[in-house]
Amino acid sequence: MTDTLEGSTNETEQLARWQRFRENRNNALAEEHGWLTLTSLQWLTPEPSPVELVPGLWSTSESVGLETAVLTAHAEDGLVFDEEGDPVDGTFSAHLSNEESLNWVRYGTIVVELAMRGGRYAIRTRDSESPTRTEFSGVPVFDFDPEWVLEATWEPYPEPREVPISTANPLVDGIHRSAGEVVFRRNGHEYRLQAEQGKLGDLTITFHDETNGRTTEDWRKVTTARPRPNGSVTLDFNRSINYPSAFTPYGTCPMPVRDNSLDLAVEAGEKMLDDGE
Repeated sequence: MTDTLEGSTNETEQLARWQRFRENRNNALAEEHGWLTLTSLQWLTPEPSPVELVPGLWSTSESVGLETAVLTAHAEDGLVFDEEGDPVDGTFSAHLSNEESLNWVRYGTIVVELAMRGGRYAIRTRDSESPTRTEFSGVPVFDFDPEWVLEATWEPYPEPREVPISTANPLVDGIHRSAGEVVFRRNGHEYRLQAEQGKLGDLTITFHDETNGRTTEDWRKVTTARPRPNGSVTLDFNRSINYPSAFTPYGTCPMPVRDNSLDLAVEAGEKMLDDGE
């Protein structure tokens, strides 16, 4: 009787934590210029050129081996710098390293994000009035299932490995910095998934599973806390989430490494947006 009560209490606490996780997740997606607000992805060229949705002439320039993005506009165009709020009046440049992003300027309800992807500069427009955001009511999810909260083992590599991968944008190649493998058992079988490790020791796993294309998006990711000193880690697939590319065609999100495909139907976490349930 005691074991049953303790088990019930633990599951109640897990459910409450998951519900808070879901609320925070939906709130983050619905931020004023978050992932639900992307309305374009446009690559910059050396020739100063207009772009869609915002004024100005946009281009790239290379000087002394340093490539920059360049914007020319006049105060009457209505562009202002995102942080300072000062009008863009003249010619300005910015430099980013690969994979970096910068919310550079604003135009009404639009923030223009400058990004460096695959060694090329692009801008993405983020409009707070995008219907994807204004009509958002939360991501569909499977019901919480304690059976998908698994104890796993972290097996770090001696040194991280850089593995070439594809991304949601066929023009952009990516790199997965595999720091090791998360090992778990399900239905009597052992599974291994490569993970990237964050600065605080947390692990992020990008994976395919057998629900993809039926009830879930083509791939998802799940993040764990820092592994314990003995190498154990809790892998909670109820916290599997979609990448931004599930919400917008303008994402450059990483695909899983080749070996991160589970012959399991992970019926936990976020579903595809048009699942209809």
